[in-house]
Amino acid sequence: MSRLIPPRPLVALYLSTAHVSLACAFFVTAWNPWAVAGFFYHARIVAIVHLVTIGWIAMSILGSVYVVLPLACGQAFPARRGDYAAYGLVVVGLVGMVAHFWIAEFSGMAWSAGTAAAGILYVVLRAAFAVRRANVAGAVKLHLYFAAVNLAGAVTLGVLLGFDKAHSFLPGYVLSNVFAHAHLAAVGWVCMTMMAFAYRLLPMVLPAAMPSGRSLFASAMLLEIGMVGLFVSLVSRSAATLPFALVIVAAFAAFAGHVIWMLEHPRRPPHARTRSDFAVHHLGAAGACLLFACVCGVMLAALPVSESTLRVALLYGVLGLVGFLAQAIVGFERRIVPIASSCWALQRTGGVAAPARRPPVAPAWIFLAWLCGVPLIAAGLFVTSATTLASGAWLMFAGTLLMSVNLAVSLSGRLT
Repeated sequence: MSRLIPPRPLVALYLSTAHVSLACAFFVTAWNPWAVAGFFYHARIVAIVHLVTIGWIAMSILGSVYVVLPLACGQAFPARRGDYAAYGLVVVGLVGMVAHFWIAEFSGMAWSAGTAAAGILYVVLRAAFAVRRANVAGAVKLHLYFAAVNLAGAVTLGVLLGFDKAHSFLPGYVLSNVFAHAHLAAVGWVCMTMMAFAYRLLPMVLPAAMPSGRSLFASAMLLEIGMVGLFVSLVSRSAATLPFALVIVAAFAAFAGHVIWMLEHPRRPPHARTRSDFAVHHLGAAGACLLFACVCGVMLAALPVSESTLRVALLYGVLGLVGFLAQAIVGFERRIVPIASSCWALQRTGGVAAPARRPPVAPAWIFLAWLCGVPLIAAGLFVTSATTLASGAWLMFAGTLLMSVNLAVSLSGRLT
């Protein structure tokens, strides 16, 4: 049905911008690794982090919403004028945030953060209302509802932190507030959203049977309880950080249990699918990075602050943001973009299916760049080696350019 066709122009805008942002993040890191080495909370590394978090992760999620809701959830989600305006707000806000962080002009950065937040909230809240009518499990909807609430809290605190950098009015320790904001955004919104999407998309990616039942509520409830508790304990600097961190780990374990169940209930793949499915490879590597990130996170919650734990914090950030979240998006994009492209091709040809073609860049090269690049970046930051850091960043930059070539061809409809 035409109402379930993803809006091609808007999806292309979001995903193209996401690729440009990720390429910029890796290029700047590779070009001047000393600008991001050392202590993790300084203006330029925060600018690069936001290129990854808002530029790549958030932009990719927002673009994917317009594909996942109609194609995986059966819920129409057409693009309206407000959606294009929201995209514009996110882009303007992102550019302003990165530029003002880079020159350490924090008042302008705060206003830019508010601009980006308005655009992101518009899409996420609209999706949360739309998913109420979708024919999906209640647990999947609950993940998305929690994610929307967590996002609202994260962007509110983020904007307040921006103004606090200029006017110093927030109570508490600055780094504790920053950690609370970062975890509410990355874990409370991104991880919660990706869990919801994964329950619908992983059966398509593997392929496998779709899990169901009340056990799906476990990951949502555990993650939300752990996230709220971690947020409060970080802001108040209480000793409850470790117990709530373990609750979050338990949420990931509950989700992993459903992934294992899917692997034990496979379905026959389409004939066109190759033996080496690099969407699955990327997701497997992302899962491994999540495991190591959880270990680092528990260590940070359990151990007192020292020079060693500050180095572990760098590992935690790279493995969690780049190795897990950013790479998981690569894996899902490897599946949803070709599916969307096929829908656009069918719409263009009046329902006549065209034979699928291979992407111009072999996915193996992209996977190899991520497989080697993530550990090199993590190691370079951990031991403060500019050469190692730059090597990993150049690899990741090359991998991102190769991904962008495949994306451009797929969005143009030349793969179908």
